[in-house]
Amino acid sequence: MSVAGGVAPSVLDTLEFPAALERVAAHAAGPLGAARVRGRTPATDPEPVRAALAQVAELAALLLHDDAIRAEPVPDLGPALELLAVAGSALEGVQLAALTRALAGARLTAAELARLARDAPRTAALRVDPPPKEIETRLARSLDAEGVVLDAASRSLARARQGVREARQRLVARLDAMLGALDPTDRAPDAAVTLRGGRYVIPIRATARARVGGIVHDESATRSTVFVEPPEVIELGNALRAAETEEQREVLRVLRELTDLLRPHRAALAAAWEMCIAFDDLCARARYAVEVNGFAPAIGTGPLAIRNGRHPLLVGGETPVVPFDLVLAPDEVTILVSGPNTGGKTVLIKAVGLLCLMAQSGIIPPLGPQSTLPVFDAVFADIGDRQSIAASLSTFSAHVAALRDLLEHAQAGSLALLDEIGSGTDPAEGGALAAAVLRTLTRRRVVTLATTHLGALKQLAAQTVGIVNASLQFEAETLTPTYRLLKGVPGRSYGLAIARRLGIAADVLDMAERAVPDAERALDALLATVETRARELEAKERELAERDTALREDAARIDARAEEVARREREVKTRAQALEREAREQARAYLLEARRKVEEALGRARAAVDEATAREARRLLEQAIEETTGETAGEKAGERAGEGGKEKGWVSLEDLKRTRGKPPQIARPPDRLTAAVATAEISLRGLRLDEAEPVLVKALDDAVAADLPYLRVIHGKGTGAVRKLVHEILSADSRVQRFGFAPANQGGHGVTIVEFTA
Repeated sequence: MSVAGGVAPSVLDTLEFPAALERVAAHAAGPLGAARVRGRTPATDPEPVRAALAQVAELAALLLHDDAIRAEPVPDLGPALELLAVAGSALEGVQLAALTRALAGARLTAAELARLARDAPRTAALRVDPPPKEIETRLARSLDAEGVVLDAASRSLARARQGVREARQRLVARLDAMLGALDPTDRAPDAAVTLRGGRYVIPIRATARARVGGIVHDESATRSTVFVEPPEVIELGNALRAAETEEQREVLRVLRELTDLLRPHRAALAAAWEMCIAFDDLCARARYAVEVNGFAPAIGTGPLAIRNGRHPLLVGGETPVVPFDLVLAPDEVTILVSGPNTGGKTVLIKAVGLLCLMAQSGIIPPLGPQSTLPVFDAVFADIGDRQSIAASLSTFSAHVAALRDLLEHAQAGSLALLDEIGSGTDPAEGGALAAAVLRTLTRRRVVTLATTHLGALKQLAAQTVGIVNASLQFEAETLTPTYRLLKGVPGRSYGLAIARRLGIAADVLDMAERAVPDAERALDALLATVETRARELEAKERELAERDTALREDAARIDARAEEVARREREVKTRAQALEREAREQARAYLLEARRKVEEALGRARAAVDEATAREARRLLEQAIEETTGETAGEKAGERAGEGGKEKGWVSLEDLKRTRGKPPQIARPPDRLTAAVATAEISLRGLRLDEAEPVLVKALDDAVAADLPYLRVIHGKGTGAVRKLVHEILSADSRVQRFGFAPANQGGHGVTIVEFTA
């Protein structure tokens, strides 16, 4: 049971809370992160619980799209940090190597948290600045992964180790020579220089000990071989020992120096180490939430509402888990779950307890969205066989002792989980005691989940406000549980039906059925009718859901088809617009190129004739235009007429010859010159703006090229849009000296007269 203001370890064990934590800890990157998860306990203050779950939910949402987020495992720095607090102490090489790994992990963790700052500010709040990287670099240069001090740690150490190597080489070389000089009968089989007790020795036969002399440091198991340090090498051995001592002295000095380097950063080291462990703990909880598809519940904002709940220890197993919904109305406090013993009632109430405890421990449990969990100040659980041999208590006595503890301490804000309440004694007395306990807990507003198979308790919900029946669905035809929770409906026991299926004699069962009280029989018949009706409604609901799904799918397909048609229409329209733009651009480019060529030709023509001849040619050209084109003010500029693609308002020199006879002879290059001739009037009426602009520009170019003194532009009155465009183009053209509307008898505001610069 629990004590007020917390959850007793016995209750945590009863609900298998440590096993649930182990499932979460398996996602940790390192042993310290896993240990932090295993050490989690339920909190009773709503605010920290909300903050912890929000932090987990934030990181879990990122993990769905970025599985590369990783925590860094770090070694245990506890003893090293304690030793750093002691002035004058020196850390061992192994401890310093662990600190090196921790510093590297802290640096990577800090960088990862900084990367998550924009998308996960709650997670990034764990970040602290690690000690300077120079410390990590110095440690890595001074120690290997096993904590051995490297020669690069100091020049003195490098020299000392060189001295050790040279002393050892001299000693071993001398011993090799002595061993080779011995008589073969004095040497031990396979003799070679070896080490005994920290001194270099040679193995000889025991019989040659007196002849060789020296100090015996060891002997073989049979005592036939002794390991001797000859007198001649004792001084060499002492020299080696002195060199090794100097090396150890320098190693210790380096260790002290590195320790002193770390000591001022002890607080930063501790904070960075804690950051790594906390992030590992958080990552483990977030990965667990993703694995079980858990959603953070609302905490302390309403009555208990578990949606799509699953037992944490059954999720991920070989057998699919049937989720359950348990939603209490504001006036509902106690849930009385009844039904056969094989229906999963115990699993249900343990699942509810585990889900609540995990959430209060900062872990998102296997819950669906829109779940709400209160924060329970105390949790009580009486589940399983309570028999105690040591206390000489029967099962019923143990249950009564548990109920006594519950009634002494449970208050509003407590959670009580009672399995098979009232069992273990006479059903009438047990039922009466259970009813009294449940009424008492309900009056105190203790959220209670109790299971029973006593028929008398099934009527309690109808008699007591705040108590509601529930059952786990049982398939009547196959007598197998479905594990689906049905609130508001008590469950049938199916005891006689199961007995019949297991082969109990029919006459015995008939006798038993007659012995069942009429009230019990009537209630069972009513429940059977309710179950049948519920199954029919469920089947109808499934059918409607399937039809609704089919309709939604059809609607989605229609919407998708409509969107595809609209997309294709947009593509066609876009292509058409692109082609239209391309055509306009090509036309404009053509006109500009034509203008350039005409101006070049006219330039050559002007250079080849005198002024009088040019004036006469221009007069003849204008006269030819009037006689041959016959273009009126209402005709559109650029309109096609006749064969061979000739344009109205244009005439070649060859046409001019045929019309007026041979023009005056002019000096020109040997090649034949043919020039375009411009009209003195164009019409833009009926044209769109994008059509009118190139026509006007071409007419201006032609008029200037032909050295016409003026140009009449017929644009009409209409909306005034074409007129505005004409005036904008004329205002920007430096070749135009002035322009204005024609006299009233010549078109007025529907015609603009353009005069060109002389």
